[in-house]
Amino acid sequence: MSAAGKLATSQAGLQADMLAMGRAARVAAGKLASAPTAQKQSALMAMARHIRDTQASLLQANASDISRTRASGKVHSFIDRLTLTPERIKAMANGLEDVAGLPDPVGQVMVNWQRPNGLDLTRVRVPIGVIGIIYESRPNVTADAGALCMMSGNAAILRGGSDSHESSAAIVKCLQAGLEEADLPVAAIQMVPTSDRTAVGMMLQGLGGTIDLIIPRGGKSLVGRVQEEARVPVFAHLEGICHIYVDRAADVEMAVNIVTNAKMRRTGVCGAAECVLIHQDVVRTHAPAIIAALQAKGCEVHADRTIKFASPSASPASDSDWGKEFLDAIIAMKTVTGVDDAMDHIARFGSQHTDCIITADDNTATRFLNEVDSAIVVHNASTQFADGGEFGFGAEIGIATGKLHARGPVGLEQLTTFKYQVRGCGQTRP
Repeated sequence: MSAAGKLATSQAGLQADMLAMGRAARVAAGKLASAPTAQKQSALMAMARHIRDTQASLLQANASDISRTRASGKVHSFIDRLTLTPERIKAMANGLEDVAGLPDPVGQVMVNWQRPNGLDLTRVRVPIGVIGIIYESRPNVTADAGALCMMSGNAAILRGGSDSHESSAAIVKCLQAGLEEADLPVAAIQMVPTSDRTAVGMMLQGLGGTIDLIIPRGGKSLVGRVQEEARVPVFAHLEGICHIYVDRAADVEMAVNIVTNAKMRRTGVCGAAECVLIHQDVVRTHAPAIIAALQAKGCEVHADRTIKFASPSASPASDSDWGKEFLDAIIAMKTVTGVDDAMDHIARFGSQHTDCIITADDNTATRFLNEVDSAIVVHNASTQFADGGEFGFGAEIGIATGKLHARGPVGLEQLTTFKYQVRGCGQTRP
C-alpha cells in the first residue's frame, strides 16, 4: 500500500474510533442524567481516593511529560502549568471531594407558576448532554472537567494537550475507576487517546451529532481555532488580559500587595494581571513601591514615560505592550487621568475576562463595577481570585467571557440547561 493509502486508512480508523467514542458518551449521558445524587457523590469520593492512592504513578507520568516538554524548549511558565506536585495532587483530590459536597443542580426547580387556565409550569435544570473539553498543558483540568461534567449529569470527552498526555491519561484512569466503583458507565469520562490534531477537528464537527457543547481551555491559537471551526456551541475566552486600576484613593500598601499577588502568584494562569493603570495623581507615591515589589519577585516592568520617570528602574513600554497577554513575569504599566480613562483603556485593550479597581472611594468603585463590561470585575482584591474554586463552585472547567448562557467561571450550574414541565388536567387550547 502507498504512503497515501496508509494515511487514508489511518484517518478512516481514527474517524471510526472517534465516532464510537461519541456514541458511547451519548449512551453514558443518558444514564447519568437520571443518576441519583448519592451515586454521583460516591463516584467522586472514590475518584479522590484513587488520585491519592496513585500519587507515585501520577508523579512518574508527569515527570515523563515534563522531561519531554523541557527538551522542546518551552518557557518556565508553561512548565509550571504542566507540573504536578504532591501538594497539587492533594488539591486535585480535595477538589473532587468539594464537588461532591456541592448541591446537585440536576432537577432543581428554577421557577414555578400557574396560568389562569389551570396549567402548572415548571422550569427545571437538566444536563446539557455530551461535552467535549479541549485543553492544553494543565493536567488538573482533566480531574476538574471530568468531575464537574459527571456531577452535572453530563458525559465528558477530554482532549488534553500532547505535553500533558501521560499525566492526563493517568488521571483519567483514576476517574474511570471511581465511576466503575459507583456502578456508573466508564464511558461517562473518556480521553481522546491520540495527540493527532485531526481528532480535534472531528470533535469540533460534533462527532456525528453526539457532542452538544465544546469548551476550550488554552492559549489564543487553540481557542481561536475552536471558535472558527466549531459546528456546535462553544464556551470560551480567547485571552486573559486582566487589568488593575490603581485609583487616586487607593491605599498604597494594599495596592502593592494586590498587584504583586495578581501578577506573581502564578504568572501563567488566565487570571494573572497583565497591565496596571495608575491614576496620575498617585504615580509618584504608588508606582515606585509597586514596581519595587514586583521587581523584587523577578518581574520585568514595562512602564510609560511618566511612570518610568518616577521609577527609573522600569523598562520603557511600547504600544505593543497594551492588550498583551504575557503569561510570564512581565507586566505593563500606564498612567491614566482617572476612572473614565482607565475604563476606556480596558474597553479598548481588555478581553472581558477579569478587571480590578483598587480604591477607598465607594462611588468610584461602584462605577467601575457597574460599567466595566467583563465577566469578572473586582474591587480591592487580586485578579487571581478568578477561579471556580475561589467562587465556591468546587472547581471549574474554565472562564467564559461570552454573554450567552454562561459567563465567568464555568461550574456545575453553568453545565446545565433547562426544560419546561407543563402539567394540566385535560386543558385544550381554543
